[in-house]
Amino acid sequence: MRIGLSINYSGGFTEAAAEVADLERAGLDIVFVPEAYSFDAVSALGYLAAKTSRLQLASGIMQLYTRTPTLTAMTAAGLDFVSDGRFVLGLGASGPQVIEGFHGVPYDAPIGRTRELIEICRKVWRRERLTYQGKYYQIPLPEGAGTGLGKPLKLINHPVRERIPVLLAALGPKNVALAAEVAEGWQPIFFLPERADAVFGDALRAGAQKRAPELGPLDVYAGPALAIGENVEPLLDFVKPMLALYIGGMGAKGKNFYHTLATKYGYGAEADRIQELYLAGKKDEATQVVPDQLVRDVSLIGPAGYVKERIAAFAEAGVTVLNVAPLAATPAERVALIEQLRTLCD
Repeated sequence: MRIGLSINYSGGFTEAAAEVADLERAGLDIVFVPEAYSFDAVSALGYLAAKTSRLQLASGIMQLYTRTPTLTAMTAAGLDFVSDGRFVLGLGASGPQVIEGFHGVPYDAPIGRTRELIEICRKVWRRERLTYQGKYYQIPLPEGAGTGLGKPLKLINHPVRERIPVLLAALGPKNVALAAEVAEGWQPIFFLPERADAVFGDALRAGAQKRAPELGPLDVYAGPALAIGENVEPLLDFVKPMLALYIGGMGAKGKNFYHTLATKYGYGAEADRIQELYLAGKKDEATQVVPDQLVRDVSLIGPAGYVKERIAAFAEAGVTVLNVAPLAATPAERVALIEQLRTLCD
């Protein structure tokens, strides 16, 4: 089992890089740099590439609407170069609130755009003279669009790898099936091992049937909160605001992916109440409604023996990477948690 974590995207690059170097020595395998509506992920990834030597570096996630497919490919190739082949291209659609509310770009056709973007990226990395006439992207622009002066080009530089691993963040059945078909990795959110096959299994199997053999087995990146100890039960409360935000506030009624997921996990009544309160502006009350058991289900919080059992459950459900969120106040405590987790995973 590999271990990863995401850095704080609202913090400073210098402080994050110093901590990541310590985490690398503690046994961390991969670090994710989020990109929401903060500093861009690319700047931090380039900075971390210079400060680390073994660690994989992943965008977590690079939003597919905010860059052209070719710029995404160029950026990934550049990050793979400065990291000596350690980059993982994490992609996702994000959601309408960020894409339309912050970027001013229509949030449309996420599945079709994701497929086409990946196909274009892989053509760029193979240094093919780029021609692509898809439903959503046309390169070069067809006659009658633009000036008519665009000609097929290929990437000037030679990438370190012509197949940079692609990781898709996906929840809906069609998105999950697409990840299993075309990506090297899949990143769900709030992964519940005992319910994973019931919720995601059919989609994963449908995608796997179309999967090219050269992609290899699908890596599955779960993201549990992490706290190890005999008296860590109160830390369950630290996870609840995030669950309340996503289940209650990420979208309107009937258009919230995370509410749907919680419902499929068997927490439908609770999800409805969380959403009702959150959308009414009662965020604290919504947080209080989040069940302790839901937090336990999707986290690694408890004594070492219990956490080891939960790691086995995640592995049994197909997880290959634990992209943990350590519940610790200081860098030193986070490093200690990763060292403990490394021992339990080995």
